[in-house]
Amino acid sequence: MPLSTPHGGTLINRVFEGKAREDALQKATGLKKIPLNSVNISDLELIATGVVSPLTGFMNSADYASVVEDMRLQNGLIWSIPITLPVSKAQANEIKVGQEIALTEPDGRVLAIMKVSETFAYDKTREAEHVYLTTDEAHPGVARVYRQGEMYLAGDIWMVNRPSNIEFPEFHFTPQQTRAAFKERGWNTVVGFQTRNPIHRAHEYIQKCALEIVDGLFVHPLVGQTKSDDIPADVRMRSYQVLLREYYPANRTFLGVFPAAMRYAGPREAIFHAICRKNYGCTHFIVGRDHAGVGNYYGTYDAQKIFLNFEPQELGITPLFFEHAFFCQKCGAVVTSKTCPHDKEYHVFLSGTQVRAMLSRGEVPPKEFSRPEVVQVLIEGYRSMQGGNGKTEVAEAEGATSA
Repeated sequence: MPLSTPHGGTLINRVFEGKAREDALQKATGLKKIPLNSVNISDLELIATGVVSPLTGFMNSADYASVVEDMRLQNGLIWSIPITLPVSKAQANEIKVGQEIALTEPDGRVLAIMKVSETFAYDKTREAEHVYLTTDEAHPGVARVYRQGEMYLAGDIWMVNRPSNIEFPEFHFTPQQTRAAFKERGWNTVVGFQTRNPIHRAHEYIQKCALEIVDGLFVHPLVGQTKSDDIPADVRMRSYQVLLREYYPANRTFLGVFPAAMRYAGPREAIFHAICRKNYGCTHFIVGRDHAGVGNYYGTYDAQKIFLNFEPQELGITPLFFEHAFFCQKCGAVVTSKTCPHDKEYHVFLSGTQVRAMLSRGEVPPKEFSRPEVVQVLIEGYRSMQGGNGKTEVAEAEGATSA
C-alpha cells in the first residue's frame, strides 16, 4: 500500500534552483518589491514546497470566494482556508495584471517572483464569519484579517530564496523529503500529529493508540506564528525530543516541524491541517477535541464533526477521532470517558493555560500530567526565559500531586 496521494494528484514544487534561480534573482533586481509579513512568508513557503498542493500561488477571486463559501476550490477540490496575499489599495493600484513582482522579507531580501494574475477587493467581515465563525475582534485570526490590507494579489509564485529565519533547520523537511524518509523506513501507513503544546501523558496515550494501527508516527509540531502566551518553540522542541527518545520506539517515529502560521480557525483549520499532512505523506491524521481552537469560539467536537461533511475518498486521508484523555488515579492509567468508570475526583486534568501559569510561577505539573523528563525541560525553559538559573529537580515532579 503506497503513502497518500498528494491533494489534487500532484506534489507541487515551485522552488527555483541552479541557473533558473540565478536568472530569477537577476530579474528580481528590476521588479517592484512587495514586503511580506511573517504569515505571508510562511504561506509562501508552504506553496513553494508543496505543503499546500495543488496551489501554485496565492488564490484568485474565484477560488477565494469558493473556499470561503463552500470549503472547495473552484474545481470542486476540498479546501478550507484561504491562502491569500493582502496588500493596501495603494499597493494594488501600482500593480498591473500580468506584471511580475518580487516578494521580499521586510529588509528587502528577495524570496520569490510572482506573476500577478488578478487584484481584487474582498469582504473582511464575510471572510471572518465563514472561516472563523465569528466577527469578534478578540479572536486572533479575525483580528489578523481586520488588520491586513483591503486588497488581495493573486498569481503563481516561484521561490528563489528560503526564508532567512527558518527555525530548527535539522527538523525542517519538505513533503518530498518526508515522503522519501517514510519510504526508506518501509512505512506504508503514517499517522500525523499536530500540536503547538508540549506533549503530555494524554497526548502520548492518543499517539500510541494510533501507532498500534499504522507503521509510523509523524510528530509534526507547529513552529510558525502562534499566540504570545504559547510555550516557545525551542522549549517545546526540546520536550518532544526527550519524550521520543525515552518513551517511543525510534524506528517508528519521525519528528519534523510544521512551518505554518497558526490561524486558530478551529474546524476549518482541522481540515487544512489534515490536507497538509496528506501532502507530507500521511495516511491518517489525529483530530482531538477542540483542534486548532481558541477561547470558547468553537464547540468541543466541531473540529471532528466537520469531517463528516466530506466523503472519505474525497478527502484522501483518514481522520482518527479521540476523546479527551486524562490520568485516572483509581485506574492508575491514562484513560478516556469511554474506558474509565470512575468519578471526576480521581481524574487529573490541567489545561494548557493552567500548565503555562504553573511553569511561569516555577511550579511543577503533576507526574500524572507529564513525564518528569518533559517537566524538567519545561521548567528549565521557563527559568531561562525569566532570567533565572538553577534547576528544579525531577524528584519534585515525582512527588507532585494534582491541583
